[in-house]
Amino acid sequence: MVEPGYEAALGAALADDLRAPEVAAGERSGWGLLEPYIAPQPLPEGVEPLADRVEAPGVLARRLSQIGVVSREKGFHLQEALKPGQRLVSLEGDLWRWDGFRSGAEDAPSAAALRLQQLNRLQRLKGELSEAEARAEGARAAHEALQARLAELARADQMARDARRAADQRVSEADRALSRAEADRALAGGKLEAARSAVARFEDEAMSARGRAREAEAAAKELPDLEAARNAVEAAKITVEAARIAMLTRRSAHDEVRREGEARVRRRQEAMKELSGWKHRLETAERRSAELAERRAEAEAELDDASAAPEEIAAKREELDEAIETAEARRRVAAEALAEAETALREAQMAEREAERMAGEAREGKARAEARLDAAREAVALAAERIAEEADRTPQELLVSLRSDPDKMPAADVLDQDVARLKRQREALGAVNLRAEEDAATVSAEYDALAKEKGDLEEAVKKLRAGIAGLNREGRERLLTAFEQVNASFGALFTHLFGGGEARLVLVESDDPLEAGLEIMCQPPGKRLATLSLLSGGEQTLTALALIFGVFLANPAPICVLDEVDAPLDDANVTRFCDMLDEMTRRTETRFLVITHHAVTMARMDRLFGVTMQEQGVSQLVSVDLKKAEALVA
Repeated sequence: MVEPGYEAALGAALADDLRAPEVAAGERSGWGLLEPYIAPQPLPEGVEPLADRVEAPGVLARRLSQIGVVSREKGFHLQEALKPGQRLVSLEGDLWRWDGFRSGAEDAPSAAALRLQQLNRLQRLKGELSEAEARAEGARAAHEALQARLAELARADQMARDARRAADQRVSEADRALSRAEADRALAGGKLEAARSAVARFEDEAMSARGRAREAEAAAKELPDLEAARNAVEAAKITVEAARIAMLTRRSAHDEVRREGEARVRRRQEAMKELSGWKHRLETAERRSAELAERRAEAEAELDDASAAPEEIAAKREELDEAIETAEARRRVAAEALAEAETALREAQMAEREAERMAGEAREGKARAEARLDAAREAVALAAERIAEEADRTPQELLVSLRSDPDKMPAADVLDQDVARLKRQREALGAVNLRAEEDAATVSAEYDALAKEKGDLEEAVKKLRAGIAGLNREGRERLLTAFEQVNASFGALFTHLFGGGEARLVLVESDDPLEAGLEIMCQPPGKRLATLSLLSGGEQTLTALALIFGVFLANPAPICVLDEVDAPLDDANVTRFCDMLDEMTRRTETRFLVITHHAVTMARMDRLFGVTMQEQGVSQLVSVDLKKAEALVA
């Protein structure tokens, strides 16, 4: 074993003797074991013994003890000082012997030196191979650990995504419930405020009615019985009141329809807003994956708040319902009191008028009462006609349907004023939207369709992401498998074309094979490892051919066309190229069509095709089967 750098020196010192075997006593050709010199001859002063740099068998001890290592400059001067059997060598492979013979390293490297270099290189490569295998084993273990970690993180990410979607859905449902509760609360508040205003107004009117009732009671004691006229007038008032109640009922129905339409419009706007929000979330979901943990914590906190919100809303709603029931009870009491007061007031007014008339002359009062009775009858008849025209009912049927007390009807003039006022209010409201229910149904159907499309879109996105992940995974596996095959074939073909060296393909710029770039690393014999762009033109051509043929070995094609690929090559490299074509033809079923002008390439082909012009302007295709031509010549 020789130290690196001393291979040429040992090869020059021993030359072909290094190949001789160790022999035992009695055998003729080889190295035999002899005892060391009793008094060995010392080497010249300043000369380093070669034996210090070589680990050799004992049979070479005598020979190596008389060989020294010097520089080229000292070798020429120290040759005269050598004693019989001594030799001097340089690191470059120069030799100086005691008998005057000298040999320069420039003549040709000895086979022994080359063999020693190859042996050292083999040992070094074995060590590097062991280290590379250890690194590969460590990288394989790290890769498996990272793969397991990646799978675990993928599962955790999927679980977090599912939890986030569920939390978002619950938050959305809570928001919608809160919006509906707030709308109901606002509506109940408006009704409560209107009831309070009505109660206050009714209380004021009741106070004034009580005063007038006391005055009317005092005057009524002096009046005669006018029950018949009162009944007629009350009947007319009942009719008017029935009309007023019908108008109020229709107005209430109209207001209810209008409020329902506004509520549905608001719900539709909320649905559109929610749909746009879902689209935005879908577009930004991948960018916000880094914020998933924080968003999840916030969503859980919001979910807790939202979970408590329905209970609070339900409690508030119960309180509002109780307040509304109390207000309705008070309103009913006030309405009954008001009706009684109005009845008493009307009776008092009539009694007062009758008292004034009867105070002057009873006979005129009686006549006027008869006239009022006639007028009342006419008014009743007119009212009956109007009821029949507008409601298509008789007064008795209307009274039965309204379920109203005739004795509690207000005065006729009051009813007329209320009717006129309600008519003005009805006209001010404008036309009734008769298509409100149809529009609401259309909006509801559109919302259901959008919700279904949203669900389908989310499901499609899930399937698409799963498909993309599967395609990427399969693509990575196939790409890595093909890459390893092509890389192995490329390295072997490169070494064959260059007669040594090494080459490999390297993925760069990304750990993901689908996104990584490709770099070709080459090391021709006697050169450093470099990229393809740093090689000469001929070396680049041979490297490219090795890569092309490596791809063909991984996935052979039936036909391969090579156009002027041998143009940058010299004759020796063209011969290597043709040898590689022969090897590829034997190993694959690919047929190579080579377009060339090189004589060496054409001589190595099986069949030649060319174009000749035997006559001016007339081209003719010519083909020659070289194998048949060789057979004919033979």
